[in-house]
Amino acid sequence: MGTLKLPVLDTQDIAWFRDTESMPAAARGAASALARRLGFDEQRCAEVALAVSEAATNLTRHAQDGTLLLRAVRTADDAGVECVTIDSGPGMSDIAHALTDGVSSAGTLGIGLGAINRLADAVDIHSVPDRGTVLAARFWTKEVAARSAAGGEPVVAGLTRPITGEEICGDTWAARLAGAPGPRPAAEPRTGGRDVPDPLDWSVLTGFGRSHADVPTASPRTRAPQDEEPEGERKPQAPALMLMFCDGLGHGALAGRAADAAVSAFREGRAQDPVGVIREIHTALRGGRGGAVAVVRIEPGARTVSFCGVGNVSTFVVDPVSNTRRSLLSAPGIVGHQLPTLRTVHQELPRGSAVIMHSDGLTERWRPDTLPGLLAHSPLVAAAQLLREAGVRRDDAGVAVAKGAW
Repeated sequence: MGTLKLPVLDTQDIAWFRDTESMPAAARGAASALARRLGFDEQRCAEVALAVSEAATNLTRHAQDGTLLLRAVRTADDAGVECVTIDSGPGMSDIAHALTDGVSSAGTLGIGLGAINRLADAVDIHSVPDRGTVLAARFWTKEVAARSAAGGEPVVAGLTRPITGEEICGDTWAARLAGAPGPRPAAEPRTGGRDVPDPLDWSVLTGFGRSHADVPTASPRTRAPQDEEPEGERKPQAPALMLMFCDGLGHGALAGRAADAAVSAFREGRAQDPVGVIREIHTALRGGRGGAVAVVRIEPGARTVSFCGVGNVSTFVVDPVSNTRRSLLSAPGIVGHQLPTLRTVHQELPRGSAVIMHSDGLTERWRPDTLPGLLAHSPLVAAAQLLREAGVRRDDAGVAVAKGAW
């Protein structure tokens, strides 16, 4: 297995826009303002605003139950804009054809998807006819675009969406690299920090966030490159990836506060195993709402997943070859209040598999065999499709997907 040269990326879910007549104008204005705040020049701000407006217009003209997420993304040195659209149909049977200028099913000029594809630095689309479509587009400044393309796609990504009527979401997730179990060196890169990973490390393009507010598929336009390994040279051992998901009890500001505390404890803690991480988060959540917490340690070199969870967080290992999922079961309890006896569960990490974690704001009714080609796409698009497929409006909803070159 080669190494991935990826920067660390944080995400901040800014706003969700629902499918209304005013959505294109509102999303365009918000995108322009966000790009300007992040330091984009006027021309690039206009390009981002145009692309986001086209994405929103496509939802209002062609889609059913469309939503658009606008958010900021950050590396240690740079900042960008990310736009995700999700709808429940009618879907596209030929994405490559739809990306061609002049193609339209509504009698328009047909430049929407083509314009997004040209203006964005990374685009990924997954569509299932009669089910729905997800589009993800990422924008950097022109100076940053070249080096971000060389970095490739994220190994971990996720989405969070608050319950209808709330602006703060109690679901959250975070990821960081880990070494062998034991104290973590102070210089180790972690999600959200300013540390820049050594380029020889299996570094992750990852993040954390809470939001304020047979079928043809398109592969991601940017992919994580892998180094060629000279014959006979020993392969570098990939460090483990730690992924945490927290569902703060209830919803609203107090649930969001518990989620923030869990992220801080995870990022600043010294534990390198799932049980130790949950104990640290349990201490941090005492005196507040508490929540359901699950932690996985993914070891690509050993091809194993270690897991510990408390409360109602669903965690699965999904095998794209067999189109099956294996559940990792959490114990009953509330982290911060009632901590049960903690045990670590170990499972094999199949080649090309994904680890998926989500709150009970998504039902478990989704099945990988009904979403053909899902794991051929970026973790962000996979997470968005699962939110579309299984998300409910009567609760906070969050999902995180880890999928790398293992």
